[in-house]
Formats: sequence, structure tokens, C-alpha cells
Amino acid sequence: MTSPQQFLLPDVGEGLTEAEILAWSVRPGDTVEVNQIIVEVETAKAAVELPSPYAGVVSALHAEVGESLAVGKPLITIDTGPPGGAADGLSDGRATRQPEPEQAALLVGYGPQGGGAGRRRRRSAAPEHGTSLPEDRVEAGRVDQEVERPAAKPPVRKLAKDLGVDLTTVTPTGPGGTITREDVREAAGRTVPQVAPAPALDPARPAETRIPIRGVRKHTAAAMVASAFTAPHVTEFITVDVTATMRLRELVAGRREFRDLRVTPLLFFARALLIALAKTPEANSSWDEAAQEIVLKHYVNLGVAAATDRGLVVPNIKGADRMSLRELAQALADLTATARAGRTSPQDMTGGSITLTNVGVFGVDTGTPILNPGEAAILAVGAVRRMPWVVRDDDGDERIEPRWVTQLALSFDHRLMDGRQGSELLAGLAEILHEPGLALL
Repeated sequence: MTSPQQFLLPDVGEGLTEAEILAWSVRPGDTVEVNQIIVEVETAKAAVELPSPYAGVVSALHAEVGESLAVGKPLITIDTGPPGGAADGLSDGRATRQPEPEQAALLVGYGPQGGGAGRRRRRSAAPEHGTSLPEDRVEAGRVDQEVERPAAKPPVRKLAKDLGVDLTTVTPTGPGGTITREDVREAAGRTVPQVAPAPALDPARPAETRIPIRGVRKHTAAAMVASAFTAPHVTEFITVDVTATMRLRELVAGRREFRDLRVTPLLFFARALLIALAKTPEANSSWDEAAQEIVLKHYVNLGVAAATDRGLVVPNIKGADRMSLRELAQALADLTATARAGRTSPQDMTGGSITLTNVGVFGVDTGTPILNPGEAAILAVGAVRRMPWVVRDDDGDERIEPRWVTQLALSFDHRLMDGRQGSELLAGLAEILHEPGLALL
């Protein structure tokens, strides 16, 4: 007799209730080992790869790519088989390798949270490896359209969109039947340009498209609504000549210890903010509603907003105020690369104390950023541009010169900071960026 084991979707974050299936690495009939990666899921905070808690043969997948699954619901069934059975792939009588009970307990979720699940199936209407579609996926003799969604990660979907490739026409070659970048590029090379039809009204064409809000975008939307209607926002702006900071950036980038790092203006904006916070600690605090207290934090976990294919995420650098300039540069590089790859861990998304967002990377001059929930302030940095600027010499004479100029926007919680404190922080930050030598005072 066989010994099927169900692996329930675990809570891979902090009390999260669901996750979306991004890609399967296995399919029914595959042999798996303990700790082998079987699936990639996306929670409200990050994308996570889940290892198998069992060794054996995959007998069923209980969720489709693109489907949201509740924590505690069955994710996969693995046939561990009897000792010496066929499930372990051995013929010499050795027993199937089993995980220790403690390991399985750590991986299994904390119980059902509601919501349904379907079994996995590819684009073809025929079941794979002898599996069958669940009855709730078949209605009036047809397969529900959600099951037809090709298996591809978000970056691959974006590439297909950019190249004009219909993913339903692409043959997948990736793990678990997923479509890879190479598959999309090959399909793009085979695509024959079509003559665009003449514009005409098509009554069968939908007038709008609805996009389900899941994962990071769903979490961000809820957090921003809660922040906007909980914390009384105030935003102040300042325009500053950062020519001296840009000159310092060039000097630092040429030093030996920084040659393996990308030295960007954002590094110096972050460093200046950390220095300015020392004189305005209220900007690095939180509001305790239950106790009606302001909690001043004696550490700075610097959040850095990053735009990804999955939406806006704000991982933070723990203990940024204790880092050297080189350590901060390395931390920023690691944070950005991890976020863009969709590998930010839930731990890196929590515990932030103040946030920095760089809207200038999109060519934007300024904005009114919304506070990250639980934080007192957020700084938006605009594009750094060459602009005519009035310069005054030591004799008081004025002249117009081309200078590097940017705009800063500081939003803060008016319960935690008043106008004086917000203005002091923003003005102090501008002074440091205008003349970096002031940081030595």
C-alpha cells in the first residue's frame, strides 16, 4: 500500500493568510527529496521558494499557477510509499527516506483559513501524468478559463508583453512546465508580423479589462489606505543646490574601496538623512495608540522604496545608522538587487523606522509621499538636474551658474512631529547636501 502525505501551505510570513502560486518546480510523477524546492509562492510581502518536507513521488498538485491558496490548505500530495516500495525509486529493499517529525511540523501551516483550491493542470485540455481536473473546474462541459493561464513568472510575462508574444502559443521548457525568457524570445523570432486591421467597432470585444489585486500590490494598497486615513500627513518641500554632493560622489566613486560598488547620488541622500536624524529624533519614532505614547527609536532601520514587477516594496536596512559609507553602499546594492529579483524576505519588509523613496529615477521632480504604516516620516528625492542657479560669492555679488539641483519632499505624521521639527529636519538635510562638510560639525 502507498503512504500519501499532504503538505499544507505554511504561513511563510507574519500571520499572512494566503499566497499565490508563481511556479511549480515539480509535476505529478516526479520523484522529490527532502528539502528539494517544489514551488515558488508570492505572499503579500515577498516571493518565497518552499522545500519539500517529504521524500517520494508527487501524486497531486492542489493549486494552479496564478491561483491564490489559503494558509493551511493542501498544497501538494507526495506518495512516500512503503519501505522498499517503488515510491522511493529503490529496488534493493532500502526504506524511503522520511523527514524527522520536527521538520514537517515546522513547515506545515497553522490550520485552514477558508477558501478553495484546485488541482494543477497545464494549458492542454488533457490531464498530465494521468491526473484529472477537479469537478469544480469543469462547468457545462468546458474547463474554467483560469486554468488555461500559462505558467510564467511576472518578468517573463512582461517580456512577452513587450515583444508582443501570446504566451498561450509558447512551448514551455522550464522546470515544472514553466515558460522561460528563452522560450519567449524564440517564439518572438518565429512571430510573423501581422497587418493591423482597420479600426472598427467590435461588439464582441470587451470594453475594459479587470486585473485581480494580489500579493504585494494588494498588501501595499491596503497599507497605504490605512496610513492615509490614520496618520495626519503634512508634506514640506525644499529645492537645494547639490553640486558639492555630486562632486563628492565622483571623488568617492574613484576611491579603491568603492570601485566594486555602484556609487549613486541616492547613497549620499541616505547618508545625509541618517546624519540629520540625530538632531530630529522624533522623525525616527512611532505612535502607540493603545498607550497614547510616542516611541522614540534608538536605531534606524532605513526603508528604501523599490519598484518591482510585483509592485512597490519597501525593504529596510537594519541598523543603517551604524554603517560606514561603504557598508551602506553595499546594503543599498543588495537590497535593490534582491527586491528586483523578487527575493526580499518577509523579515526585511518589517521593522522599518523611516523611509527614503527615489522618485527622481523616473525623471520626476517631486511628489507627496504617503507614510509607510507605523513610521513618522518619509523622504522623497526628486531628479537631480543641471539648472541655472543664483550663486553668491564672499563679497555678496550674485551671478547665475549651471548647478546640480534637486527637490526634496518630506511627509511626516503630525501627531509625532510639529511643523518646526519637520522644517528643522528638512532644512538640516538640505544644508548637508549643499555643503557636505557640515556633516563634520
